[in-house]
Amino acid sequence: MAYLSSQRLQFGDETQISQTDALDRSGSELEKHWTNDVEVGQVTSADAEDPDCKKKQEHRGWVLLWLAYQSVGVIYGDIGTSPLYVYSSTFTSQPSWDDLVGALSIIIWSLTLIVTVKYVFIVLRADDDGEGGTFALYSLLARYANIVRRDPNVAGTVKMERYLTSEMKPVGKNVRSFIEHSRVARTVLKVIGVLGVSMVMADGVLTPAQSVLGAIQGISVVSPGISTATIVGSSCAILVVLFAVQPFGTHRIASAWAPIVIVWLLFNFCSGVYNLAKYDYTVLKAFSPFFAGSYLVRNKKQGWRSLGGLLLAFTGVEAMFADLGAFSRHSINLSWLCLAYPCLLMAYIGQAAFISQDATGTAYTNPFFNTVPPHTIWFALIIAILAAIVASQAMITSSFQLLAQIMRMSYFPHIKTVHTSKRFHGQLYMPLANWLLMIGTVIVTAVYNNTTSLGNAYGVCVIFVTFITTCMVTLVALIIWRINFLIVLFVFLVFACLDGVYVSSVLTKVPQGAWFTLMLAFILSTLFILWRYGKEQQWSAEGEDRFQPSHFVVAAENGDLRLTADFGGKQVYTVPGLGIFFDKVGDMVPIVFSQFLRKFCTRQEVTVFFHMRPLSIPSVPLSERYIIQRTSIPSCYRFTVRHGYADEVATPDMGRVIIETLKKYVSSTKPLAGSGGTSSLFNPSPQVRAELEALTRSFDAQTVYIVGKEQMKIRKGSNIFRKLLLAAFIWMRENSRTKLADMPIPTDSLVEVGFVKEI
Repeated sequence: MAYLSSQRLQFGDETQISQTDALDRSGSELEKHWTNDVEVGQVTSADAEDPDCKKKQEHRGWVLLWLAYQSVGVIYGDIGTSPLYVYSSTFTSQPSWDDLVGALSIIIWSLTLIVTVKYVFIVLRADDDGEGGTFALYSLLARYANIVRRDPNVAGTVKMERYLTSEMKPVGKNVRSFIEHSRVARTVLKVIGVLGVSMVMADGVLTPAQSVLGAIQGISVVSPGISTATIVGSSCAILVVLFAVQPFGTHRIASAWAPIVIVWLLFNFCSGVYNLAKYDYTVLKAFSPFFAGSYLVRNKKQGWRSLGGLLLAFTGVEAMFADLGAFSRHSINLSWLCLAYPCLLMAYIGQAAFISQDATGTAYTNPFFNTVPPHTIWFALIIAILAAIVASQAMITSSFQLLAQIMRMSYFPHIKTVHTSKRFHGQLYMPLANWLLMIGTVIVTAVYNNTTSLGNAYGVCVIFVTFITTCMVTLVALIIWRINFLIVLFVFLVFACLDGVYVSSVLTKVPQGAWFTLMLAFILSTLFILWRYGKEQQWSAEGEDRFQPSHFVVAAENGDLRLTADFGGKQVYTVPGLGIFFDKVGDMVPIVFSQFLRKFCTRQEVTVFFHMRPLSIPSVPLSERYIIQRTSIPSCYRFTVRHGYADEVATPDMGRVIIETLKKYVSSTKPLAGSGGTSSLFNPSPQVRAELEALTRSFDAQTVYIVGKEQMKIRKGSNIFRKLLLAAFIWMRENSRTKLADMPIPTDSLVEVGFVKEI
């Protein structure tokens, strides 16, 4: 395998070279592109295990068991509460024994093939450094094939990996070459990845409403006279409380929810065993797939339409993959195979055994509460309500995970993200997303007001996402896993047929309510793609102002600085003080610096290009936190801070920290070639002594933090369609949160330099 990464090679005080191994577009060899960068600095290294790149967390032993325990409290709330409403959503009248066993057979084999075989054993392996979800699949493919344009601000922190042509099988090589060279294929892949995220989030609005309403409606079994308004009002109140506790963090919520889900699953298991032993053990024949096929053949169109209700048995399966970043593959495998899977199978089997012998013919209308063992109805009601509340957690957590992924790939504006655990790095909380989800869920609950109407809208997006996942994992198997094409084709056809049958069935639910989730998914997808389109246009415009220091300013023979001829050739005057220019990219001249010099032809005595590089870990040790380099501009340093999400970077004394760190750096480096003299920590050379004095003098004079205030303007001559798209992007950009909003920069020392960029 060829590892592709931006490599920074520095040798003492020699000229620094930045080398990037280009993608093998032809598939035959790697092309190497070199760019000169006249900077000198400390030695750093970058390889396939670049510390700046995201790394997958691996857990073993007791930590793995604890994580598996937590995953029960988050992941299986949704799929685990499906026994509340699957049979009632499938049948409209008392089913015959053959139809009941046929439906049970479909449930058993759907949970076995789609959830266990496909997701647990195959899909969960297709993670992007521990992250899951359809967009993680897209991001994973983008690391092994040239299918996406990366944000120049973070491109150096993405670990690129690519197999050489000789290492790939013919079909995989041809597929990779096709999607790399076909603009249509790349666009379709992008849209599919975004659509998968949007559909999961659209279902995330319906899941809490469906689960909580399904549980609260159980009160009507105990108290038939309860009104719909009471049920809806109670459900909305519970939902508000659920979203209100999200700031406590995934690990705390999961630890609190896990006992509820465990008791719920075990209660379903025990109820299933009781009903199976007492009423009709012959329903175990449903383990034969013959009964599933016979059910569809016998009922023809009606049986095919009923699949829209049966698929509710595995709604929530995509949350298993989307929540992968908050837990791990091994913990999810453990909790599903050892607890959730057997309990759910026994729950559906037990309900079928009771319904098959039900003399009243009404047990199917409320399958869980009508089939619980005698004298357990109140306990069943309480645990069902608690489990239904927990059911919402799966989609809430997955929404946070997916939003973080699309923000990282520049498909959504930056919103505040809180890491809630220092041990498990992928557990997140997003305040804005949380409250928007709460508002949407409460509105949906009030409008639909019962699980039957919600069931018509619910589940459509789930099966679409499972089909999208099947297609994208197939590409992963060919391009990344390099599995034999015939094996991949067979597995794809099996799961594509399963998904396709369900997809065709749920399309009949579109006029009955499923249009709502599809419309919501379309709106979200449009916003994501619109933002990405605008960002790509912004990168192109900003790229015109990206250059090395030597292309911008030059030093005259008398030591004075001048702009190069391309920028007017004016003299640059020096004023006392320390100027800290905030930089987004980190390896070029900051746009704010070039704008400042071109407008004022003035610079501070000491200049610092300040760049923050966030890493996906809690904290970076002080010894590894700072990367300092000299630039070709005298008394100008590039200062990169590598920090974790728990590190406090911007503090009121940030200027002092920068100066002290620069002094240590200057004292520990040898003088530039040709300067004469020797230097050590206790006996600095005259040049080093002068540099240290300049640092002290500039800090004592004044410290100024300079940030750019970039305004966007649509380029003249754009067509009306482009103008509309960019106008919407600019409006979103002007009303979104900036990345510097979380930084407590001293306001009395802050200067904003405004400039306009045409896009």
